[in-house]
Amino acid sequence: MFINFGDIPKNYNLFLDYLYEFENVAEFYKYNFRDKERFPEVFKSILRKKTESHLIISELIANQYNNFTSTSEKTRKNIKLLSNSKTLAVVTGQQLGILGGPLYTIYKIITAIKLASNLNERYTDYNFVPVFWMESDDHDFNEVHHITVLNNENNLSTIKYKEDVSDDEIRSSVGNIVFDESLNDFFIQLEQSLRNTEFKDKIISKLKEIYQTGKTFKQSFRELLFWLFDEYGLVIFDPSQDEVKKVLKPIFLNEINNFRMHTQKLVSVSATLEEVYHAQVKVKPVNMFYHIENGRYSIEPVDEIFKLRRKRKQFSKEELIQEINEHPERFSPNVLLRPITQDYLFPTAFYVAGPSEISYFAQIHPLYEFFDIETPIIYPRSSATLVEKSVLTFMEKYDLSMRDVFLGVDHLKEKILSSVAENNIDLIFEDATKNINLIFDDLKEKLFAVDKTISDSTGRYREKVLSSLSELKSKSENAYESRFETILRQISKLSNLLYPNENLQERELNYFYFANKFGEEFYKKLFEELSVSEFEHQIIEI
Repeated sequence: MFINFGDIPKNYNLFLDYLYEFENVAEFYKYNFRDKERFPEVFKSILRKKTESHLIISELIANQYNNFTSTSEKTRKNIKLLSNSKTLAVVTGQQLGILGGPLYTIYKIITAIKLASNLNERYTDYNFVPVFWMESDDHDFNEVHHITVLNNENNLSTIKYKEDVSDDEIRSSVGNIVFDESLNDFFIQLEQSLRNTEFKDKIISKLKEIYQTGKTFKQSFRELLFWLFDEYGLVIFDPSQDEVKKVLKPIFLNEINNFRMHTQKLVSVSATLEEVYHAQVKVKPVNMFYHIENGRYSIEPVDEIFKLRRKRKQFSKEELIQEINEHPERFSPNVLLRPITQDYLFPTAFYVAGPSEISYFAQIHPLYEFFDIETPIIYPRSSATLVEKSVLTFMEKYDLSMRDVFLGVDHLKEKILSSVAENNIDLIFEDATKNINLIFDDLKEKLFAVDKTISDSTGRYREKVLSSLSELKSKSENAYESRFETILRQISKLSNLLYPNENLQERELNYFYFANKFGEEFYKKLFEELSVSEFEHQIIEI
């Protein structure tokens, strides 16, 4: 079953038009991902511009895999293929969410792997390799240090590794943060929250093996993806390594030398977007960060110098260029420059993107021209809600659709309770209120002939009666809800599972909530079921 994204709340018009009315947004994107007739032309264009960095990427990745002793034959073959002149990459990426973060990380990876496989079958003159780009340099700790699961009471439980940090605190790249003893508390919370199943002990044991005190976020995240997807040939790439930054020096230098021209164009495109849609990312003067003293700081031009935001350090242009040449490892791209670094390193035919990424790609197409890099086809990731059989039975019993679920828990309560109740509380009191108002209107008119003052005072008595009626309605609603307490608990469970925090399940719940219930190889079920060619929200029965 599939649902049009237009029927799901909170989706931006830019994303919807990209999916269903591409002609409306064609000025912001080079390629229409549905136009398969143009794919061979795109492939040839990308390969014509294959750079030296494309040719050495295989070697860089092979070095990153030195610590893995059991790499699958499929992955080893894909790494080697990246040095082939006929190889193109299918890239996706994500922040390093603990235990993988929300479900959509898994969906992005499956989309990239299955898309690459489909392309290999259809375009036999080329090789397509799925690549996961780890956002190791990202510094938003608050977005990656927690997961959400359903606990034994079917309530949403957010489990954190340490508490949130404020904007004023120094933030290093998340990938380099080393797990300390607080990780034990994280796993204690996780074990307490997850229900006891036949799979729980084995899964928790494996996760503790991957996530250990002394490891970094990026080490553990990489091992997690390796465990789940190495058999499918997924190539996991860490762009934060020093050797990679050396290769990126031309990009960093270009940005510093031409930032005014870049910014002017980006601001212009963003302003045009804002006229009809929205600009996903606020444009910064320079699209780079500088790393110093375990922190990552925006580079901001002021007159003829470059300052670090929230840091008392500055460079002249010449000093900054010298710093890039001598210490490229101290620099990283921001969200708008990151795709440029990605496609400078890889011959990227497709980038598998979520709704937010599709939106910010609309802003950055001028940068590809400035850097003389071929733009990839932006391919929407698969999207799904997982529905358990028991939940599906409940929905069928009360004639509920997923569209009802997406309208929120209050809508579900109203629809279900009104269908099982003999009387509708709202209608009862709506009729009573109407009748009371009619009575007082009649009284006021008749009393006017007796005494105007008494007639005017009817309003005061009307309010007292209506207030009492409101109090009675509240008591009736409480009694009404008590009567259907079991049903209400089921509604709450339904909403928490399918539309947690009134958000798509894939954006809230962690994969291991489901793996704990259905087995450590649950990802194989997702791999089989997830469609990568419908471009609608999929409902998967589990």
